[in-house]
Amino acid sequence: MAGRIKRIARGIDDVTRSVWDDSSTGVKLVILVVLIVTATAIPLVPLAILARYIANR
Repeated sequence: MAGRIKRIARGIDDVTRSVWDDSSTGVKLVILVVLIVTATAIPLVPLAILARYIANR
């Protein structure tokens, strides 16, 4: 079970890295505005932070 959770966290972390870390400042701003306007930032941002923490443990 712990291995499955770590694999899922690593997958989420890979997606957030490819979308967020490799983007320019303008693209990050657009992504952030879209997430805030659609209210998806509320569940997604803590999930991404938690996944990054678990994946890097």
